[in-house]
Amino acid sequence: MSTQPFLLELTENQIMIRDTIRDFAEKNIRPVIMEYDESQKFPMEIMQQLGELGFMGILVPEEYGGAGLGYIEYALIIEELAKVDPSIALSVAAHNGLCTNHINLFGNEEQKRKYLPDLASGKKIGAWGLTEAASGSDAAGLKSFAVKDGDYWILNGSKQFTTHGTVGETYVVMAITNKDAGKKGISAFILEKGYEGLIIGKKENKLGMRASDTTQLAFENCKVPKENLLGQEGMGFINSMQVLEGGRISIAALSVGLAQGCLDACLKYTNERKQFGKFLSEFQATQFKLAEMHTNIEAARMLTYRAAWMKDNGIPNTKEAAEAKLFASEIAEKAASEAVQMFGGYGYIKEYPVEKFYRDVKLLTIGEGTSEIQRIVIAKKIIE
Repeated sequence: MSTQPFLLELTENQIMIRDTIRDFAEKNIRPVIMEYDESQKFPMEIMQQLGELGFMGILVPEEYGGAGLGYIEYALIIEELAKVDPSIALSVAAHNGLCTNHINLFGNEEQKRKYLPDLASGKKIGAWGLTEAASGSDAAGLKSFAVKDGDYWILNGSKQFTTHGTVGETYVVMAITNKDAGKKGISAFILEKGYEGLIIGKKENKLGMRASDTTQLAFENCKVPKENLLGQEGMGFINSMQVLEGGRISIAALSVGLAQGCLDACLKYTNERKQFGKFLSEFQATQFKLAEMHTNIEAARMLTYRAAWMKDNGIPNTKEAAEAKLFASEIAEKAASEAVQMFGGYGYIKEYPVEKFYRDVKLLTIGEGTSEIQRIVIAKKIIE
């Protein structure tokens, strides 16, 4: 465990990673943002290109085909993607931080060698199933269950809002294996597309993040090989909460990136647009909005990178990850709203980037734990 104080000074390698992903996003993603948004087409080609750059196995050790990077680099990558297209940033975050990282953290050696190389290269997309129709914030209230039957677990139930449910080929799914043990009766399983009884349900038609695939899943006597139990039996929920702790850092970084994208767009627009014979940026009312947006982003970035630094240094960071996610997502929502307001009528038009930011941002105060859940987590920690 590190005893060094947190100082946000990027290394040369981190700066190179940031600049590489920034350049990639500008050249390869910005020209096709609205094409993917309006068609709701999953950007498989872009994801594969990101895999070639090493950005689909960010946290995976090199021995399993990953980049072997830490959470600071992870946050940098997600932030830069989100400045341009939050929906692609979301897919990269979900692939890296949920399915792939669950196997990376809790898989046995055989599972890691079997699944991580294809996930880390982007050859296969990972999906992660915890949420159900009746269990959102109450994540432990799931109903899916699995029963041992010889060499298999027989899985029944369903999942809601599964990112990459349609395009995924490797799934991590939580289900009850001991109904009398509460949270300690939930286990995790690795499923593969094509398993008997795995049914890909309806793809959701969403307000925002439309290029990121979100799907219902169903399990009807789905046969899962016994060796695909992920982690210890009964530890699935506890492990999921550990996975989500890191996921909150990535959503905080995504929020920072989206808010920065709004600010960048506003700075450009207000320096070009004139009203009453003056550039919008010359009006004090505009300057106040820009100053507040900038200050909020800087504060959110500090919270996010502090949590990432703590994670990299093995320091418990449940509270800090929740603080980063809560603050960053809420200031991003405010930034998107202010951006549309500054653009006026043009902010309501799809030709301008802030319209999409405004639609995309709402998910950030809901996904991977609502703002209300983050406040509960923070309160419990400070009361302790």
